[in-house]
Amino acid sequence: MGNRQWAMGLMTAAFSVLVGCTSIATTVDEATTDAQRLVSAATWLEGSFSSAEQAARDDRFFEVVLHHARIWPEREDGYWFYVEQAIAAAADRPYRQRVYRVWLRPDRAVESAVYEMPDPESRAGTWDSPESFDDLSPLNLTKREGCEVVFTDFASNRMRGETAVGTCASTLRGAAYATSEVTLTPDQIRSWDRGWDADGEYVWGAEDGPYVFDRIRR
Repeated sequence: MGNRQWAMGLMTAAFSVLVGCTSIATTVDEATTDAQRLVSAATWLEGSFSSAEQAARDDRFFEVVLHHARIWPEREDGYWFYVEQAIAAAADRPYRQRVYRVWLRPDRAVESAVYEMPDPESRAGTWDSPESFDDLSPLNLTKREGCEVVFTDFASNRMRGETAVGTCASTLRGAAYATSEVTLTPDQIRSWDRGWDADGEYVWGAEDGPYVFDRIRR
């Protein structure tokens, strides 16, 4: 085997170890693109964000703070985040606490899977100390089946994903299911969460477009 073939084989093998699935990519170029997409998704998600600017110009939106803190960095099955979301005026009382796993699927899409954790109230505010999650593991979590956001639309400095319609069960305010549409860029997250009844009629969520979260901290 020539040096060039040997180097290409080594790079492909290294990438397969990185993502944990040898069927994701078939060439070095594809592997590099997949790896970059996964790293970009995790890098763009990590940090603290605020919708303050949007709320200031449009009173249909609240000022919301959003934190994605990476936990369990030693794991090799994706990037894991503790997620906390709260109205800015009540930042110590988050209305949403989740764990996300961001990973590269065999079909080469980037998925953000959603998990619930036991006793989330006791972890309010711990986004600033992710080491406090060392007492947990994925075995302690409950996956919200059908609520994963799947990113398949990739462009330079942007990626877009969404949930499947009708798969993410929700009973909030009379809903039967919820949908999420998410767009990531290096310094902004656009997130549009909505609830729908059994007839597909809108029942909750922003009516006219997504919440726009600007990065305030890496």
